[in-house]
Amino acid sequence: MILTLAGTADGREIIRTLKEAGYQVIATAVTPYGAKLAREAGADRVREGALEGEDLAALLGTGKIEAVIDATHPYATTITSRAREICRVTGIPYFRYQRPAVELPAHPNLLIAADWTQAVELASRYGTIMLTIGTRHLELFTAAPAMAGKRIIARVLPEVTSLEKCRQLGLWPGDIIAIQGPCSYELNRALYRQFGVEAVVTKDSGSTGGVESKIQAALDLGLQVIVLRRPPEPDSLPMEEIIGQLQRDIPTGTNY
Repeated sequence: MILTLAGTADGREIIRTLKEAGYQVIATAVTPYGAKLAREAGADRVREGALEGEDLAALLGTGKIEAVIDATHPYATTITSRAREICRVTGIPYFRYQRPAVELPAHPNLLIAADWTQAVELASRYGTIMLTIGTRHLELFTAAPAMAGKRIIARVLPEVTSLEKCRQLGLWPGDIIAIQGPCSYELNRALYRQFGVEAVVTKDSGSTGGVESKIQAALDLGLQVIVLRRPPEPDSLPMEEIIGQLQRDIPTGTNY
């Protein structure tokens, strides 16, 4: 059985690919919605809820997991680091999925932030900032002294936990956009215009995350775009290479 650390659209495609290749799959998903999508993709079992290091260790300790495919978000560095280390200790093959990157346009209104501190500093130069970064790092912006008096608009998933986090950080309903992406060029453009956005902060999430249309819509409106640099993943592999290694080293139909 292959354990897929899902949670993104990539995870669902990986589940389908593994099932087509004849493997049984157990997938992880943080939210009920993510679990639903994993089941619809064909996962034989789904483990729902936040996955801590001890939870992952317990899963791998069952003796039924033959390999781990880490398809978590490129910026989910904590779980990736833990998964890689636990697999190293247990001797279970670990594969980090390489999400296809996009070529960011060379444009005077597009800046690359090396880290969150720089992203906050760059964003603080503008009056109305839309954050399309999820909720994990929202507080870095809402609590920053340099952001005092600025209007922060958070575009987040339409999950109760996301909305609660935004409200806890002091964002009012009129500054919260709850929507499941990726959004089209037209919708991104309309949202920027509706909220009077001056700067957009996003991650280099690749084509699956819809970053291309998000960035292009902002640039075409003359907005400032701040992109957080993607963490390096030198050991990541495209799915075709992962499947090739699995088929060579782990025949289907074993240990089920």
